[in-house]
Amino acid sequence: MNSTVQPEQANQKPGYSASDTPNNLLNLLQALMATKGKKALRIDFLAPPFAGHLHPVLALARAAAAEHSVQVISTPAAGKAIAQAGLQAHSVLEGSEADDTLDQIANPGKAVRSNPLALWRQFRAALRLFRQFRTELDQHYRTKAKPDLIIADFTLPLAGIIAQQHQISWWTSMPSPCVIETSEGPPAYCGGLQPPENRWQYWLQWLHRKKVRCFKRIVFTLCYPLLRDLGVRTLYRADGSEAAYSPDCILALADPALEFPRNWPQALQFIGPALYTPPLTTPEPQFDAERPAILITLGTHLHWQKEAVVAALSELAAICPEWDFHFSDGRHDQQHQPLRSNLHRYSYISYQSHLAKYAAVIHHGGAGIMYHCLQHAIPALVWPQDFDQFDHAARLEVAGKAVWLRNGLRNAQAIRRLLADCLQQWAIKVDEKGE
Repeated sequence: MNSTVQPEQANQKPGYSASDTPNNLLNLLQALMATKGKKALRIDFLAPPFAGHLHPVLALARAAAAEHSVQVISTPAAGKAIAQAGLQAHSVLEGSEADDTLDQIANPGKAVRSNPLALWRQFRAALRLFRQFRTELDQHYRTKAKPDLIIADFTLPLAGIIAQQHQISWWTSMPSPCVIETSEGPPAYCGGLQPPENRWQYWLQWLHRKKVRCFKRIVFTLCYPLLRDLGVRTLYRADGSEAAYSPDCILALADPALEFPRNWPQALQFIGPALYTPPLTTPEPQFDAERPAILITLGTHLHWQKEAVVAALSELAAICPEWDFHFSDGRHDQQHQPLRSNLHRYSYISYQSHLAKYAAVIHHGGAGIMYHCLQHAIPALVWPQDFDQFDHAARLEVAGKAVWLRNGLRNAQAIRRLLADCLQQWAIKVDEKGE
């Protein structure tokens, strides 16, 4: 880090939970206040409208609001969630169909994974929005009072360019630190690599790291005329760190104990998971006191996979009449569809309000549900689908915190046996609480 925030070796110790995050954030803000000679800060939080990115930023903003003046900047689709979090909102990209375009990028109709053509298409689509985003944000800071600090989700690197242009301090919010490039350790987006156990695996991961960096350089070169117009001049800094992330402070919203050993950027600060779900009005899941309930969720994306999941769950529910299965579509509407006596399809189930009532969870490995399950010590089966989810599954498996379903839900009998083991763990936990 530079002089904005001094690194603390203590933040590398294991054991950070969501309860530690607010204080860790406020301590870092206190250090920034000292450099600016202020008693309180004006902070703008920036995030896309997707729950996996917006909700962690809302958690940070709510924590910071205890001592500072905060505002959350996002697209119109995020306005309701921001208001329900009790925070001030400022919308960008209004009237531009930006939310529809963003949804098409996030839900392309099939898995992206490491497919270079699919990644290229997503990147090009995002660039078309970034131009208007930069223009609007630049105009906003030219005509309104500037904040002391911008904290932006890692998917919004242009926020850093605008911040530097207007001489505003800039931090990056990073709910998935595994995606950060390092010169050692397993790289992300390569199918969920785990720490190397022999020389062959070590060299194979070296090749994967080179592959990732080479792909980014190719895309950067092909898009350079567009990126240059947006103010993006370089992909990597002189020290090798990624220019898309703040050189001052990267807020790693994770438990370092779960992460694999890597040589992290100097700017990175582990502060713990940032967990929050706005109090949305959706149907309440129904629980049967006589039957343990199991939650199945793929988050708010991955629409292309959900019908296949429901079909597999119908088969599973048929051979497991002693358990209830609740599937969450991740949509903010009012639908509740009973599919069988013990299988219910809900439009949305709040992790914050209801997760603790479940005996086990089958999830996709998103950062939010992963840490919600860890917070409540709920046994989980992880079925990663795309993006960084394979990397989260690898970390959970190595830590012994979840079972990685490499074959998905194809074998109902095998899933039944795994869930029986999970429910045995849950029963032991319930007995211990009773004692």
